[in-house]
Amino acid sequence: MRGYVLTKYGKPDVMELREVPKPVPGAGELLIRVRAAGLNPVDYKIREGQLKVIHRLPLPVVAGSELAGVVEGMGAGVEGFEVGDRVMTRVDPNRLGALAPYATVAADLVAPMPEKLDFDQAAGLPLAALTALQALRDEMRVRPGQRILIIGGAGGVGTYAIQLAVWMGAHVTTTASSAGEELVRSLGAERVIDYKTTRFKDVLSGMDGVFDLVGGQDLTDSFGVVRSGTTVVSVGGVPEPLTARKDLGAGFVLAGLFSVMSAKTRRQAKAHGVGYRFLMMRPSGTDLRTLADLVDEGHVRAVVDRTFPLERAADAFAYLETGRAKGKVVVQMP
Repeated sequence: MRGYVLTKYGKPDVMELREVPKPVPGAGELLIRVRAAGLNPVDYKIREGQLKVIHRLPLPVVAGSELAGVVEGMGAGVEGFEVGDRVMTRVDPNRLGALAPYATVAADLVAPMPEKLDFDQAAGLPLAALTALQALRDEMRVRPGQRILIIGGAGGVGTYAIQLAVWMGAHVTTTASSAGEELVRSLGAERVIDYKTTRFKDVLSGMDGVFDLVGGQDLTDSFGVVRSGTTVVSVGGVPEPLTARKDLGAGFVLAGLFSVMSAKTRRQAKAHGVGYRFLMMRPSGTDLRTLADLVDEGHVRAVVDRTFPLERAADAFAYLETGRAKGKVVVQMP
């Protein structure tokens, strides 16, 4: 079979289509016939080598972080799944493997697909929706009536974050371009700030929470628009010590490195009386089942911007890296 392979770290040309062996499921694993795979910014950050200190990949490796497909086989000890089940998963970040016709994944990272979604839609759900759920529920602890700012609402994570925050009872403000305004309003955002014409720090104050998906100056500005005592959660900034300990289960060495990397950002947050948390999503079949229920109950819908066949995976990455996608970019398997 042919997969889209990361051969080494570097520019886009280090990834290529090549023949790879069909994987065999080990104990506790499912063999999944992949129908579609979602792309995410983390995929090209991995390619660029930005995450080498976190994930030691056995290069060359089939790329791709999330998928939807059909169970074709299973290893010893797997329960709760049958051959033919339609499933979705955020794969193990230390193994990857979604961008090929077959993948093996630990069963506890897999969940049944929502009945309402097709394979393309379901493939783009796991990583983005898990990130949004864990940020809003576990880190921000969003409650009914709160005023929440989501920076970058029209992207893959943002489209799920808006819907989940609304389901949690929050009043959502988000940033988006004029091209994305109709989309984010349709997802439940009550206020949309056009980041091309207005700096949100000039028009917002006293927010109950911020979920930052952009980083840079937007992250710095966010510290000044939330109430004292709150925490800004980001996936666009730099990792901090809790990222190492809680999200990665790492020891003091990596926590110390992240402490140095994030020192400036944490000082900026502290100057405003707020905390800073960089979240690395944790793969979870249990959380995916929660999200599948929310989709089937009508609380959350999938937003797919564009699909590409596997043979055009390079074009899919190029489009993703423009930053113009509204929703998810998905690669379809042959």
